Amino acid sequence: MLQGSRHPERHRTNRVGWLRAAVLGANDGIVSTASLLVGVAAAEADHGAIMLAGAAGLVAGAMSMAAGEYVSVSSQADTEQADLARERQELVDDAAAELAELSGIYVHRGLDPVLAREVALQLTRHDALGAHARDELGITEVLAARPVQAALTSASMFSVGAALPLLTASLLPASRIALGVSFSSLLFLGVLGGVSARAGGARLSTAILRVTVWGALAMAATALIGSLLGISV
Repeated sequence: MLQGSRHPERHRTNRVGWLRAAVLGANDGIVSTASLLVGVAAAEADHGAIMLAGAAGLVAGAMSMAAGEYVSVSSQADTEQADLARERQELVDDAAAELAELSGIYVHRGLDPVLAREVALQLTRHDALGAHARDELGITEVLAARPVQAALTSASMFSVGAALPLLTASLLPASRIALGVSFSSLLFLGVLGGVSARAGGARLSTAILRVTVWGALAMAATALIGSLLGISV
């Protein structure tokens, strides 16, 4: 007789919330700070002015990321709560129609009508609102909006990302900051793309390419603006 074996599965969807915020924060920290440093350096500013601009960019960017993530994810959370409140009331007002609606969802997914109704009945008895939240609204515990987590993750990872080109700039003379920060930041972005791909189960080459290309474009644009203006800050 064959013994049943456990088949542990590792899914990555439970990382979606914090992983998105972390990658976005770190990527934005590297790109925006490196671009700022490169742009100011290309304008032939002195070393102190370049570092001041980078430090100000780090602080402002981290606060902006925290506020932006909190506001946007809070809006998502408000929408989710409003939908749940509406669904809760509909379950009270017309439970039969809600049961039929849930059965129809399962029929659409491939169950025969009799089985779909039985599944809907059992799930409704167990947790009616949970069943409708998951299968009708697409709201799950794993993917639910978490504003504070998103804000803190984005701000902290932005600071970490921004610190990398800023540290690089601090080790270089002003005349070499533009080139040194550009190349090192592309390296940082490549590493970030690889780490995020590994954590999220994505294709490595695609993740690395998309962050480095956009980073290169951003730094090239600010370098062009700085060199054209040629203003010493």
